[in-house]
Formats: sequence, C-alpha cells, structure tokens
Amino acid sequence: MKRRYLIHLGILCASSLTIATAAEKAEKENLSVVDISKQSERHVVVAAGTEEIYQGHPTTLLLPDKKTMFAVWSIGHGGPAGPMGRSDDAGLTWKRLDDRMPPGYKHHRNCPSIYRLVDPAGKERIWVFSAGRMPRIVSEDRGKTWKEMPQLGIDFECVMTFSSIVQLKDGSYLGMYHRMFSHEVQGKIERDLEVMQSRTTDGGLTWSKPTLVARVEDKAPCEPFVFRSPDGKELCCLMRENTHKGRSLMMFSSDEAKTWSKPQDTPWGLTGDRHAGVYTQDNRLVIAFRDTARGSSTHHHFVAWVGTYDDIRKGRPGQYRVKLLHSYAGHDCGYPGMEILDDGTVIATTYIKYKPGKKHQSVISTRFTLAELDPLAKEQDARRKDR
Repeated sequence: MKRRYLIHLGILCASSLTIATAAEKAEKENLSVVDISKQSERHVVVAAGTEEIYQGHPTTLLLPDKKTMFAVWSIGHGGPAGPMGRSDDAGLTWKRLDDRMPPGYKHHRNCPSIYRLVDPAGKERIWVFSAGRMPRIVSEDRGKTWKEMPQLGIDFECVMTFSSIVQLKDGSYLGMYHRMFSHEVQGKIERDLEVMQSRTTDGGLTWSKPTLVARVEDKAPCEPFVFRSPDGKELCCLMRENTHKGRSLMMFSSDEAKTWSKPQDTPWGLTGDRHAGVYTQDNRLVIAFRDTARGSSTHHHFVAWVGTYDDIRKGRPGQYRVKLLHSYAGHDCGYPGMEILDDGTVIATTYIKYKPGKKHQSVISTRFTLAELDPLAKEQDARRKDR
C-alpha cells in the first residue's frame, strides 16, 4: 500500500516506528552511548525561550579567526527569521544583532542558513539564505553591516534553503537543498521530497539552474549534508529520510558532484534528521542530528555520532554515539550548527526545550572534545563486554 503522510514545512506528521529490526539491534548493541546531556557546565544559552517565544532552527558560522561566530534562527517552528547573534569569543558569550538586519529580513521564513563564501578575486561575503524562493541577505564587511539581495527566484522554490554548501576543487561552491514535487499515483496527486543542487562560481552572487540529484521511490530524502572525504577525492551526502520507516540515506560522488551514486541506507547509528558535522584533528567525524533511529535509547533527543569516513563508506556502525542534550518536547529539536576550534573543542548548537515547564525551545550550545569522550566510551564498551 502506498504510504500516507502529511508534509508540512518538511516535517513528517506520522507515528514513528521504534521497534528495531534484528540487524538494527545488533548495530545498536555494538555502539556505546556517552551521555553528557546533564552536564550543564558545557552549555551556553544563545537565545532563551520564554512562555511566549519559541527560538527555533539555528545554523552557525565560525570565521577563520576561530573567534568570531554567528548564529541565525527563526521564531517559532518554521516561522519568521529576524534573529542573529554574534560571539567574539568562539561562542561563550553572545550579542544580538537583530537591529542591524535589513527590514525585509523579518519576512524571511523557515530555517535560515549562514555561510562564508569567497569569490575568485578573494572577496569574502557572508550570506544568509532562507526558504521559499531563497531570499537572502549579505555582509561584505565580516558581519558589521547587512543588505538585502534579490531572491534566487522561482527555479529555487524550496521547503528549506541550502542545508549544506561545500567548496569544489575548482574553487566554486556546491549548494544542496530539498523541495517538494507533485506526481500522480493511481490517479491521485501526491507530494514528495527530492534533493537538488546548484553551483556558484562568483562567491554566491549568482547560482546555476538547479538540478535533481536524489529522488527515491517510497522514501522522502531531504536536508542534505555534503562533506568531503579526508583524502579529498570523494563527496558524501547524508540525507534525512522523511517517512521515518527505516534509516537515513547516503550517496557519494567521485567527480565533484557531476554524478551521484544511488542513495542507500546509512549505518543505523547515523539515522536522524538534519545532519551536520565536523572533522577532528585525527580525521574522525563528529556528526550531530535529531535521533530517529529505531530502538535507540536516545530516540528524539539531540545526539552525535563519532566515527570515520570509512565507517560511513563501508556501512560500519562507527565508534560511539553521544547524547548531547535532552529534549523535553520529544522530537521537536535538532537542526544543528557544528563548529570546531583549534584545540579540538566541538561546539554543537541546536534548538531544544531545555527544561520541563511552560517555556518554549531555546537556542543552546554544548561544548566537548573527543579527548574527554573517548575514555567514557571505552568504559561503556568494557561494561557492555562484561555483561
């Protein structure tokens, strides 16, 4: 029977399957979970929610000086943009920049994303893109002033804007996002999700006509996160699978995104919504997301997966998972910004209902290093083997 689900702003409104298959159970049992969610000394409140205000869907940008950091988010679930924060101490303290934004920015909606792009002449620009037909604002002076730019237009109609941008070997940038499409099934019109990509050769001023790169029968790929292999030879794209019937999806490109492999299931431990990640100095990956893995003890909380690129490429479980923050609103969390400092500190920022009570979601960061977490994971492994 054809699946029946309601898509609203890219969110699946259907009951989640939580019973793991035998294979998933085996992977779960070989993947320890380190829980640092209650260690409040790691937490920084970027923007506190109140009984009236829901702070939602942040992304972050850390400049090359490793001190200047920006965060953008929306008010309400998929609601209007407007807020922006700046930190001059790598995310420890924050100052709001809302009053510096162009007036039209408050009319942007749904999960704004922020990126630093450099054109062929070396000119740096900081861009914020939003959903719809990709309205955008730009700063050419490292975030001191901002101006509105023309939206990218009808060809870029999307559920959410670029959820990932990566630089290609020729210096251009690849942007990936998802949109809805309509099709007929047994005489009825249904709407599904597909992943698109576009390229800019002038630092974000203009973009190529988008092309389709992932459409999967009976599945709904969305929220692509693209990153490069450690040797630089390959691109990997992780995707949320919005029917939530199984695992997330992944695909690979060895020709700089000219072609992609057929989407396939990720390892169980990477099953989640809105992946974002960083490489550590030893070339391990730390990838954060909202956990949607069936049978997971951290289901619907904000988690991270730790492992290597080869673990992903070869479908291995990875090294361990981390419960980063506890959600007191079920699945309504995630959408991370991920940054890493020179000392190995990972800064994972998300929106989450931080405490029980009437207050809505806040934008929160948690900070950690793998040097701190690795011994805890080894202890977990040892206890599991003893059992």
